Amino acid sequence: MISSVNNLVKVATSPFVIVALDYDNINTALEFVNNIDPLDCRLKVGNEMFTKYGFKFIKLLCNLGFDVFLDLKYHDIPCTVARSVTAAAEIGVWMVNVHASGGIQMMEAARKALEIYGDEAPLLVAVTVLTSINEFDLKYLGINDMISSHVKRLALLSKKCGFDGVVCSVNEIKNLKKVCGIEFKVITPGIRFIDSDVNEHKYTMSPSEAVKAGVDYVVIGRPITGVKNQALMLKQINLSITKSRNQINIY
Repeated sequence: MISSVNNLVKVATSPFVIVALDYDNINTALEFVNNIDPLDCRLKVGNEMFTKYGFKFIKLLCNLGFDVFLDLKYHDIPCTVARSVTAAAEIGVWMVNVHASGGIQMMEAARKALEIYGDEAPLLVAVTVLTSINEFDLKYLGINDMISSHVKRLALLSKKCGFDGVVCSVNEIKNLKKVCGIEFKVITPGIRFIDSDVNEHKYTMSPSEAVKAGVDYVVIGRPITGVKNQALMLKQINLSITKSRNQINIY
C-alpha cells in the first residue's frame, strides 16, 4: 500500500519519459510505482490495466503526484468520444488520446468537450498509425498509400481539429515536426536500446536518437520495467536524454 503523505502533493515537473505500465496485475505495477520518483517520469496506462482496475487506479496514480497518459485510443461516434475524454479530464489525467482515423467530427467533438477545462484540460493527442502496422497491413485495410503519407495526412487533420499533437512511430518524427510545426507535440513509442527486444513495434530508436529527431515525449516500457534496478535505469535514461538535449541546444 502506498501511504506517503508527501506523495499526495501534485508534482509540478516536466519529465520527458513516459513509462508504460504494461503489467498484468496491480501489485506489480504499484511495486514499480513505489520505486520511482514522479520527478523522473510520467506514466502511461493502457487498455489492459484500465480494463482490470479502472478509474480508481488512474486516480491513485494522479494522487501520488504522477502525470498520467490515459492511452485508450478512443475510436467511436462523436458523442461517445466526447463523454469519454470528459470523464478522463474529470479525474485529472495529463494526456488522453483518440484515433485520428475516427474522422473530423469525432476529433472536433473531443476537442470541444475539453474546452470548459481551460488550462486544466489534459493534452489531447491523436494516434496516426499504430506502430505495429506496416504498408502491407495498410493495403489489406484498403489504404493504397505509403505509411509516411498516411501519417502526414492524419497528423495535419489532427492539427486542423485543434489537437495538441500526435502519437506516431519514431521514423515519422522529423517529417511531422517539419509539416506541423515545432509546437505540435510528437509522442513516440518504440523506444529501445541496441540489445533490446523490439517486441511488436515495426520501427525502433534509442532515447537519444529520438531527442535528436525532435520528439517531445518518449514512451518506454519493458526496457525500464523489465530490468532489476528500474529506478537506476530510468535515471540513466534521463541522464542520456539530458546530454542529448544539451548538445542540440534545446535548453
